[in-house]
Amino acid sequence: MFLHVNAWSFTGVRRFAIRKSACLQEVHACQRKVLCILTMDLTIRHLVIANVPKRLQLRIIPIHRWQYKRKRNIWRFPFVAYENGGGAFLVPYLIVLAFIGRPLYFLEMVLGQFSSSGSVKIWDCVPIAKGIGYGQALATWCVVTYYCVLMALSFFYLFASFQAVLPWTECDPEWATENCYSTTANLSVYNLTNESVSSAEEYFKIYVLKKIPNMDSGIGVPDWRLTLCLLLCWILVFAMLAKGVSSSGKVAYFTALFPYVVLITLLIRGCTLPGAGDGILYFITPDWEKVLTPDVWYAAVTQCFFSLSVGFGPISTFSSYNPFRHPIYRDSTIVSLADTFTSILAGVTIFEILGNLSYETNQPIENVVEGGTGLAFISYPEAISKFDSVPQLFAVLFFLMLITLAIGSASGLAGCIITILSDDLLQIPRWIITAVVCAASFLIGLVYVTPGGQYILDLVDYFGGGFIIYVMVIAETIAVCWFYGLEQIVKDIRFMLSFGLGIYWKLTWCIFIPIALAVIFIYAMVVYEPLKTDDGEPYPPSANAAGWLVAAIAILQLPIWAAYVIHKQKGTTWFLRFKASLLPAEEWGPKDPETKRLWLDYNKQFVRFSWIPNPKWLSNCKSR
Repeated sequence: MFLHVNAWSFTGVRRFAIRKSACLQEVHACQRKVLCILTMDLTIRHLVIANVPKRLQLRIIPIHRWQYKRKRNIWRFPFVAYENGGGAFLVPYLIVLAFIGRPLYFLEMVLGQFSSSGSVKIWDCVPIAKGIGYGQALATWCVVTYYCVLMALSFFYLFASFQAVLPWTECDPEWATENCYSTTANLSVYNLTNESVSSAEEYFKIYVLKKIPNMDSGIGVPDWRLTLCLLLCWILVFAMLAKGVSSSGKVAYFTALFPYVVLITLLIRGCTLPGAGDGILYFITPDWEKVLTPDVWYAAVTQCFFSLSVGFGPISTFSSYNPFRHPIYRDSTIVSLADTFTSILAGVTIFEILGNLSYETNQPIENVVEGGTGLAFISYPEAISKFDSVPQLFAVLFFLMLITLAIGSASGLAGCIITILSDDLLQIPRWIITAVVCAASFLIGLVYVTPGGQYILDLVDYFGGGFIIYVMVIAETIAVCWFYGLEQIVKDIRFMLSFGLGIYWKLTWCIFIPIALAVIFIYAMVVYEPLKTDDGEPYPPSANAAGWLVAAIAILQLPIWAAYVIHKQKGTTWFLRFKASLLPAEEWGPKDPETKRLWLDYNKQFVRFSWIPNPKWLSNCKSR
């Protein structure tokens, strides 16, 4: 039995808490045997009741959080791996996932579920750090503005897939150059050289993007075809954010598993192509000399942030709708492992195709295509064109899959921003805030559908995504573990989940993550080189200045909000107000009054902090 709750049927000063409480009351009235799928800000949030029978436990796995991340793995992971040497990137990436990504993911889930608060309100635990939430929101907005452009490209390819012949499989004289060769033709008829380019690559860069070699003459005007596709994307996002979506378990299972069916189909077809094995070996064989370079580690950490969405804010917002005792430790383990599997699956699929291109063109794998954000729109269509039977069907299914995943991801990111604005602007109806955010994002997105738009996308991805999130995550771990206190957060977890954490979690949160990220970040900034255009020239000074300006605006949220919070604190002197801003606010803690009372009583117990779980604390948790 499923209880569908319309996100717009709840109003009040604290909309989220009221909405959650009302949903729980409905669930209890249904004998606690329902799975409540609560829609808000498009992202499907579910409240799982503790008494759900074990045979239904799979349904409480956060399928939609998993879906929300996957397109970033399918799209972003392969091109980052390709640009950083394949296996030379995979080793640091897996290490980063184990010692940075997974601990951070669990920490953000803990903060959201414990306080039932979004990405800004959770900083009631350390009020002076409130700017972290707003800085993360700005980074999220930067990402979502170009993320919808990727969805627009998917729509463009979807419409093109209905033609009798897939247009990227042939060198059409309308757009092809003399170096073009057809991806489906007998390559013996071509005199392939190092300058030869596949029809899939030229179709994407020349026909779809109309990409220019540099930005010396500006970035041009938006392409009308991509503009219409982008408009369609934001209309869909607005409709889903404003209206809300309800989903049953069976639909969730289908949307969760369908992308893997498509990817595995492409994987199997790729395995049959000559040269595919060389591509896979390139992907899994590390170049140990390159592994030690800071740029690869910087890219690995950035991709980890994108893959798991840590540091952006949505994770804590999603978790805020869980019941207080929900087993998020299990959720975080399942999602992080599934995320890793998806990344590797996408990487193997892409590098099979790159290996085949290398075989056909007799070029090294690292030279067969240009890297960059468009790699997925070259390699995946290349793989689809290799199907002997109805490649159009596989193309339609693949791009429908990308669109499905992209809508969920884009709406989740946009919904996080709308949640923050709705919390601060209670007098404005939510649908108006949604409309303004979507309209503004569409207008900003027009920059990316210009002939020079891919350069701007790379710029925003570097500064607006990776750079800002690096700083915010370092600040986040310091604020939680050193100001709120590692001992206190571990104690809160014991109270909420009734088990203690081992030394792995404590060391990574408190010491390893902030130090490792700070060292990698500083070293990467020391050896930083400006981004370059296709002709090898650095970006114009104005473009780099714009990138640094975006990063500066986000980072300045930290001191600005810190000063504001200090000013608002009670105290006769600045020092007393500063000291008060480091202490948790009165609003911090579990939202349920009775649970909060028990938590306050529990905090009065004094137990010596230990890096290894203390059985005395565990027995106290279980005795409640």
